[in-house]
Amino acid sequence: MKIALLTNDAREIRREYDLPNPYFGTAPSALLDGFALLPELEVHVVACWQKPMPAPEKLAPNIWFHGLLVPKLGWLRTGYQGCIRAVRRKLQIVQPDIVHGQGTERDCSISAVHSRFTNVLTIHGNMRLIARVNRARPFSFEWLQARLESHTIPRSSGVVCITRYTQDAVRSLARATWVVPNAADASFFAIKPATLNPPLVLCVGQVCVRKNQNAFIRALDSLAQRLRFQVLFLSSPANDAYGKEFMELIAARSWCQFGGWASREDLKKHLARASFLALPSLEDNCPMVVIEAMAASVPVMAARVGGVPDLIEDNRTGLLFDPFNASDMASAVEQLLIDKELAARLAAAGKQEALARFHSVVIARQHLEIYREVLTRRS
Repeated sequence: MKIALLTNDAREIRREYDLPNPYFGTAPSALLDGFALLPELEVHVVACWQKPMPAPEKLAPNIWFHGLLVPKLGWLRTGYQGCIRAVRRKLQIVQPDIVHGQGTERDCSISAVHSRFTNVLTIHGNMRLIARVNRARPFSFEWLQARLESHTIPRSSGVVCITRYTQDAVRSLARATWVVPNAADASFFAIKPATLNPPLVLCVGQVCVRKNQNAFIRALDSLAQRLRFQVLFLSSPANDAYGKEFMELIAARSWCQFGGWASREDLKKHLARASFLALPSLEDNCPMVVIEAMAASVPVMAARVGGVPDLIEDNRTGLLFDPFNASDMASAVEQLLIDKELAARLAAAGKQEALARFHSVVIARQHLEIYREVLTRRS
């Protein structure tokens, strides 16, 4: 089977045009790792660039890479018309059996549905829901992407939903849906935790209202007066009002640290030192850091919102809490700080769950079954 996987080269997103090799988001990367172990597949990864960059012809023996140069005018300001046309021309040469658009955050989904080939989409961030939670202004990036998401979903053969939360969100628009979680990079399973004293609480995610860091910090103020611990936040800096408030809260508390943006290799090092991971989001779909922490044998406490309960079974593979309730957040942190047996039990069960559900080969085979179903239905 020949697959065209439309995804974003992270060098384009981060304007890292001098790097020698393409790299992708954590979920597409892990899926490609699984595809590389399925020799019955021929995979063509297609990504659009605004500037020419070096790239290998192949990423693996059965995986080809195609970087397409699209001028700035052909991106969001024109509804990605340049990307759509460039992808369509390339796919006429490749002639895939099926096209898979990875994400509705940028150009991949709209290029997939207008490719003139049978296609499916994966939704990573529910842009319509994110725009609502973040109160996106009209014609802002999130507002526009939310509308493009509404355009693409009904025009695809189906949507791969990484949680039931997403399935519920797209069910009324999509022709078909399947629930398949993201895969974890195999290297996270090899992490050997060595926790610190005082304990280190790791909190990973973009600093914004949706990720709820400021309320989380305030919720722990009274706990920090009784127990010793450190909270490390990993994120790119945010310059809006919420981000400025976040930095003021950090500066006023000796038990809070801001580590900035972390690469995947940096994240592995931080997970190896973490006592547990905390995710206080107000809305989330399938946060990769939860899956990666479980794979790394790091206990997880996370908000009972969105698709998170699809990943964690409360009090078995992690702890769930109410992110709108400060005492509930503080109580979950206190439990994991004090009850070492509970933390060890959650870590062990979480890793077993990750091996069974989130390993890259498991997820790759589930995608292959979806492709076969769609192609059979179309024939």
